Amino acid sequence: MNAARKVLVHVGAPKTGTSFVQDLLFQNQEQLAEIGVLYPADRFDAHFLAALDLMELPWGGLEHQAVGEWERLAAQVRSWEGTVIISHEILATASTQHVRRAMESFGPGTEVHVVVSVRDLVRQIPAEWQENVKHRRTVGYREFLDRIMDPNAKGPVATWFWGVQDIPEILSRWSAELPAEQVHVVTVPKPGAPRDLLWQRFASVFGLDPSAFDTSTVQRANPSLGVAESAFVRRLNEQVNNGVLPNENYRDLVRELLAHQTLSRREDSARLRLPADVRSWAVELSEKWVADLSARGYQLVGDWDELRPDPVDDTAFADPDTAPDDEVADVALQSVVTLLGRATELRHEIEGLHRRIQVVEAERDQARSEIGFVLRKKRGFIRRADTSPTIGFLYRAYRKILRRR
Repeated sequence: MNAARKVLVHVGAPKTGTSFVQDLLFQNQEQLAEIGVLYPADRFDAHFLAALDLMELPWGGLEHQAVGEWERLAAQVRSWEGTVIISHEILATASTQHVRRAMESFGPGTEVHVVVSVRDLVRQIPAEWQENVKHRRTVGYREFLDRIMDPNAKGPVATWFWGVQDIPEILSRWSAELPAEQVHVVTVPKPGAPRDLLWQRFASVFGLDPSAFDTSTVQRANPSLGVAESAFVRRLNEQVNNGVLPNENYRDLVRELLAHQTLSRREDSARLRLPADVRSWAVELSEKWVADLSARGYQLVGDWDELRPDPVDDTAFADPDTAPDDEVADVALQSVVTLLGRATELRHEIEGLHRRIQVVEAERDQARSEIGFVLRKKRGFIRRADTSPTIGFLYRAYRKILRRR
């Protein structure tokens, strides 16, 4: 039993700075280890694969890569003396049985802390629809909103949304066997707050000095899209979801290259918001959540008021289901330019590989020629050994030396 072991399990929610934190921890594993903190990951998505394995979730074929990954992660936890941090937002969907299995896998005597990062629903709902779109779904915005507001909805859209966004329920599952002082709720600051404030809050829970880590090196984030950009990606999904684009290519070309690296940087597009009726419903639900959570005695890092949506502003609601065709066309044009640029880069890479292959083939042919010359000389030497006593003596001596080796 290792009484010194402490495990911090960060279970989401999505769109609360999780990608930022995971990238920062992944980049600084050596620095963390020097101060007794383990972030066990040999690849950026190691905790994602472990979570898939823990919950046996299907995920576009990636679940096959995930087999055995949770136990591998847990073994690293059990072998470490000190603090361990595990982080992935899909852990929010873990059932009571999954949570129990996770807790037990860390070994007896392990002090487990659960960390849940949360953001107000008025910002989370549009973000979650965009995540659906970036994962190949084609359901429209209004249909998505209607499904998640329907208390009787049982389909995959509503089930997934509430699995990762029903904060009181997530905390109930993960904290069932923990004292309240080992459950930490980190609230996401409001827009306009200092840029590093969220990281400072995470660092305080992890027991780290936030100033000791260079946050400017973080490359992985999960930025939001504008209205026209979201509309374009959803329409694109409708065209490539019938076997046109395999999942691994979709992840590289659509989600990463187009959505994250290109379209999220467009600043002149309207931001996605909630229509008035949905906003009123979300505000009312948020108040119930704050009342519930604030009475549970969890360790709050931030402010419960940050879960209360801001007052309504005067910005008009822009519906991605009816985004103007000219705006979507502009997004599509930029996407084509981006893909052409990437295609050109790949063409240059392929041409470079072809040139390298030609060099290797030439080196191979030269080696074969040289080997052939040596073999011809060797055969001639052996033939002469049959007729020349001197050469025969030398050849037999050479064979004896080889046998001794």
